Amino acid sequence: MALTSFDFQQARVKQVLFKSRLRSVLYGVREAEPALFSLADNPLGQWLQTSVKPTLGGQPEVREIERVLQQMLTKGQDLVTSYTRGQIEESRAGLDQINSYADHIETLLHRLEQGTAVA
Repeated sequence: MALTSFDFQQARVKQVLFKSRLRSVLYGVREAEPALFSLADNPLGQWLQTSVKPTLGGQPEVREIERVLQQMLTKGQDLVTSYTRGQIEESRAGLDQINSYADHIETLLHRLEQGTAVA
């Protein structure tokens, strides 16, 4: 099954959802669940596994998205650890790095989407 623009838009929403949940944790609105930082439990990670890898797994963008997503999840977990240690401002400042990872993933998603439109 070919991926559509709608599929890629859903992937972008999944990424925004992670950033929103992380921000909620760092601002004391919710508790961090361990699944928040698990690649296997992350909605974007699940989308990669179930929708993208079966058809486009050989594309370098797919491997790079997975690598950057893992880095983003690890950084998010580090920020929550800092937050729980009382380093509140430092942890919130780290959201800039999360946004950098997200921007990189967005670029890769765009390239992957463009590549599937041509294929």
